[in-house]
Amino acid sequence: MSGGQTKNAALTTALAFHYQMLIGLDKCFSLEEGQAIWFEKDGDVSFLSNSVGQSSQTEVKDYTAPLTDHHENLWKTLKNWLSLEFDHRQYTILVLHTTQAFGATTQLKTWNTQTAEQRLEVLKSIYSERTKKQLNAKDPSNIIKLQKIVMTSELSLLIDVLEKVVLFTEADNAQALKKRILTKPVGIPKNNLDSYLHGLVGFVYGEANQISWCIKRNDFYAKCEELTAIFCKKEFTFPAFTGYEASDFDIESNQDQLFVQKISEIGHDIMIPEAIGNWMELQNSLMEQLDEYPLYKDKTTFYQKQLVKRFKLAYSSAQLEAVDLLKSSKLLYNKTIAEQPLNLANDTPPIEYKNGLFHDAMDDEDRDLKWRIEQ
Repeated sequence: MSGGQTKNAALTTALAFHYQMLIGLDKCFSLEEGQAIWFEKDGDVSFLSNSVGQSSQTEVKDYTAPLTDHHENLWKTLKNWLSLEFDHRQYTILVLHTTQAFGATTQLKTWNTQTAEQRLEVLKSIYSERTKKQLNAKDPSNIIKLQKIVMTSELSLLIDVLEKVVLFTEADNAQALKKRILTKPVGIPKNNLDSYLHGLVGFVYGEANQISWCIKRNDFYAKCEELTAIFCKKEFTFPAFTGYEASDFDIESNQDQLFVQKISEIGHDIMIPEAIGNWMELQNSLMEQLDEYPLYKDKTTFYQKQLVKRFKLAYSSAQLEAVDLLKSSKLLYNKTIAEQPLNLANDTPPIEYKNGLFHDAMDDEDRDLKWRIEQ
């Protein structure tokens, strides 16, 4: 959540939840044997160890407004930790992790250096600012309700909880947090770091189920190793192509494309759906913000030139051998499309990529390529 409300409350909630997940992900890098990060177990993020003395629970707040004496983030968090449903004995530290800075006149600034008794006196001082009229109102404000719950809690429980509370203010926002996380992997080229992070984020979300959401140390590091093996590569490799199948809408929308017309003019319409699918998948790959996009574009341009050179030679041979021009044109198409891709720098691209490039070349008026054999 942030200090300024957006019109889309669902988006605000989703961004706050994503920030919470990033906090947990960041903590995963410090996990040791037998330790785990839990989400939504006793609150936002819990760090659990075999030793209770190392365990902590963190409430995460992403706000721009300052943390003042009467800010709901402090009092609501204390109220949650004092709840009978929350067993503070599992944790040595209870952290209010917030992007907020302390307010200019707040009494909370020296909180982390104080004893539990001194912290209690600070809360009493803040609470004393409330008038009897405010406290006895028939329908008091939400913050006053929270403060009354905290300050009327059983004293020994309140002292025990206050002793563990740490206020971590001016925490990194989501963007700064992502940058910090991306300093942790070793041996991954800069262009691949975003893909590495996306892989980890997907893994963390994927560990959630209807019963629990837990990231165990060994599972996390196994995923890190897997992603490192994928993204530590320094040599270029082609993106994956799945063989996109054109829908009826795709086919109808692309009937006027030059490459489609060139297939139609040799009476080979049965091949048009696959051709459109390959062409669309190529176009989509060129529009994606790939980490290696500049290199991918350059290699694609070079590779297409090599394909065109080979096609011109094949076309010339087909002209020399042709008896039935229409039949020879279809055979030239079939042979070209079925042919295995050229190897490029010890890497063989997907056949759909190769064929998409042929159709892209056919779509270029300046190249003046065609499947129809003419003599």
